Amino acid sequence: MTLLPRSSIKALMLGILVITACSTGTSNQAGPPLAGCKSGTSLVTFWTSHTPPDSDSLKRIVDAYNSQSSVGCVKMVQVPGSETDIAKLTTAVRSGTGPDVYMLDRFTVAERAAAGVLEDLSQFGASSLSSNYLDFAWAEANFKGKPYALPFDTDTRALYYRKDLLQAAGVDISALDPAKGPPTIDTIRTMANKVNKKDSSGKYTQIGFVPWFEQGWHYTWGFVYGGSFFDKSACKVTPTDPKIVQAFTDMFTNWSKALGVSQVQTFLSTYAPPNLPAQQNAFLLGKVAFMVSGDWVLGNIATYTPNLQYGVTYIPVPNQGDQPATWAGGWSMVIPKGAKQSKAGFDFMKYIAGEPGQRQYTKDSQHTPTIKALDQDASLFAGGHAFFQKQLSAAHSRPPLPVGAFYWDQLSTAQDAAVRNTTAPATALAAAASATNAKLQQYCPLP
Repeated sequence: MTLLPRSSIKALMLGILVITACSTGTSNQAGPPLAGCKSGTSLVTFWTSHTPPDSDSLKRIVDAYNSQSSVGCVKMVQVPGSETDIAKLTTAVRSGTGPDVYMLDRFTVAERAAAGVLEDLSQFGASSLSSNYLDFAWAEANFKGKPYALPFDTDTRALYYRKDLLQAAGVDISALDPAKGPPTIDTIRTMANKVNKKDSSGKYTQIGFVPWFEQGWHYTWGFVYGGSFFDKSACKVTPTDPKIVQAFTDMFTNWSKALGVSQVQTFLSTYAPPNLPAQQNAFLLGKVAFMVSGDWVLGNIATYTPNLQYGVTYIPVPNQGDQPATWAGGWSMVIPKGAKQSKAGFDFMKYIAGEPGQRQYTKDSQHTPTIKALDQDASLFAGGHAFFQKQLSAAHSRPPLPVGAFYWDQLSTAQDAAVRNTTAPATALAAAASATNAKLQQYCPLP
């Protein structure tokens, strides 16, 4: 065996040390984790269930953050999920493979915090940011007095209508002028019935109004009818409020029966199946003349059908002279338990849920910001968006409960039973109340 001279051994060992240092790297020496990021930043994984066009805006915000941040480098990943479905997140957190930041429907924050899925953001100083946000949005982001999320967007709901479809059916649309106040439900029913069309086999090819389509939820009509969904003093949900029962009876059970229960279900399964791309919305395609939905549809229309002949007015009310009603929702940014880059993740959260991110998202998607300073910036609410923004101050919001997602799902089950005429509204809502209150009691009294 040939031995190396001592000088060669020293040179070889030095080379190994240099190679090892380069391959291991430090925050000062390493290149950027992703293209568009700065060197020495930490890779932050951000999960969202949003789809285009909203996800396009989120990507622009991520790119803008990456270009200027010396802390984080964000990789956005689209994952399956919905307002109340976080199965993928839960599985990932339990296995230690969860993201560093997750986009969560804000009204479910308390429930996810109670389940131990989220990090308390107090450790990052989030409490000091509370005054920046609209009060209801900040309340939804808290559980037991501690912040578990930073609010992102919000929204309000209104009644969209297709001018071309209504006028073709001989409808005088002047009654839909918002200056005249909210139209009555009877007025909308009369207009809508003139638009209904069936083919030779008796199947609907066009329906004037399906009250539960899009954002015509249990909360929507319950609020319109003046109902209350939660009694804080009793620490009980109250979906059996007579006004909510009446809303279910009028807008789900009886309306479905009038259209034909099976016929309307066939229509919706054909033209409005679950998870349909935004550009294939039945309203945009001219299959329905009226639709209750939110301000984000303005962005969809601008993107996919910019020449659409449509208008926007208040959600219809039961009686002439009733005050208009709407509700506000929205999403938030959270750090799941076990996040490996929580500090860098929170730095990103402050950006996307702060003024830079919310300003961009409002411009792109026509959602409404939860940052108070932006809510006062009239330049962000051009055209029809101003109508939605003006309703925000009087908008209802869902109770921020540690069983909020469960309650939503129970109400949705009751709604489906009412629509399909399989269970009387009072009975279906009583079942929702019983199941939800049984789960809620462990958290009572609520702060």
